[in-house]
Amino acid sequence: MILERVKKTIKEYRLLEKKNRILIAYSGGKDSTALLHILLELRSEWQLELFLGHFNHKLRRNAEEDERFVRDMARKFSLPLFVGSEDVRSQARTMKMNIEEAGRHLRYDFLKKTAGKIGAAKITTGHTMTDQAETFLMRLMRGSGLRGLAGIFPGVEGMLVRPLIQVQDRDIQAYLEAKNAQFRVDETNFDRRFLRNKIRLELLPFLEKNFDPLIVSHLDRIASIIREEDSLLETITQEKAKDVIKQEVESVYLDVRLLSSLPRALARRLVRNFIAQLRGSLRAISFEDVESVLSMSEGKEFSLKKDIILRREKNRVFLKKTPPPRLSYEYTWDGEGTLEIRELKMRFKGRRIRREKVTRLDYEDQTSAFLDLEKIQFPLLIRNRREGDRYQPLGAPGQKKIKEIMRAKGVPLAERDRRPAFFSGGKIAWVLGLPVAEEFKIEKTTTLVFNIIKL
Repeated sequence: MILERVKKTIKEYRLLEKKNRILIAYSGGKDSTALLHILLELRSEWQLELFLGHFNHKLRRNAEEDERFVRDMARKFSLPLFVGSEDVRSQARTMKMNIEEAGRHLRYDFLKKTAGKIGAAKITTGHTMTDQAETFLMRLMRGSGLRGLAGIFPGVEGMLVRPLIQVQDRDIQAYLEAKNAQFRVDETNFDRRFLRNKIRLELLPFLEKNFDPLIVSHLDRIASIIREEDSLLETITQEKAKDVIKQEVESVYLDVRLLSSLPRALARRLVRNFIAQLRGSLRAISFEDVESVLSMSEGKEFSLKKDIILRREKNRVFLKKTPPPRLSYEYTWDGEGTLEIRELKMRFKGRRIRREKVTRLDYEDQTSAFLDLEKIQFPLLIRNRREGDRYQPLGAPGQKKIKEIMRAKGVPLAERDRRPAFFSGGKIAWVLGLPVAEEFKIEKTTTLVFNIIKL
């Protein structure tokens, strides 16, 4: 029975706990509709508090009809609904991503922000075992390593969870038919120009019919084994990284002598970790790039994409990039008029707004911040980061160093000492590109809001 299988998955991977407040990522499609009905069935037993989150990508001609369907379902089950939308095509150009990547980034960003606003413990998505099999085959064809073949994780960062990950598509279909449940059909799922669709519509049915009817569950098991082994290897890698990847003040380098003494498989992982520290991510980094770094000769350089040049010298591989001169600036601002930071060629303005007139708290950390005006002490002090600066970002369990938060967020090294930090009463209220401080957040009791906007 599908309900018992989902319960088993939840317990096995500790995806949910009783009395959780849950945001359901709800597209209105088959899988998310099944997820909605299953969580409704579990709601009473597990004392769950359910919310719906729908993101309109504005890409398909039926997108508005999908949103109307979602709103109808929210009313039918008396569930709070949060709807977000973006022009994904335009954002993809801005972010220099393909449309699929941009859509995924914007959707999850919306879900995480919504979860933060409502205090949700978990975000649930409708990924299934069939999705897992498709992902495995798709990444296999693209030549992915173990991390890619590990596929879809049951849980990510403790918050994003997939209760249907051990349920196949045919079981979802049977479950919805038995409940006579309505759902939306995404017409783009039948476009065979997309690799995932070809795998779903052609390859998997062919393999099931001609080779193995249990191919989906077998691929799921392979992905599960790879996840466990990859996790073990990553633990070993992190331990070795303490010796091989060295940090000196504001620079980081690879110790080639130690690196060359390690097994090739481990050395590759360390190089990938090194690159991730430099760039903030491994996006667009290929197997060949990693091999080129491992094969660098003494005194040679390698261009790792257009923005990074690596050099090997004295048995070290390091970033050869002249950083902009270290800036030191400091301003005070009463929140009125325009704040101009000449060193950065940046300008900011402030708005004082009554809480009831703020229809949408759109936390776009790169350009804007919303703060509780009554908690702020003017004038604000604005300066660049200094060693040891720390604060508690919105939703975080405690304080962290700004440097560590920026590294986790993928802020390039060259920008980390330039980003302006806004201080109120000696405490950090906001850093451009990072979440506002927990201490200055908007709450139910907030009456006046101070909105900082980057012009």
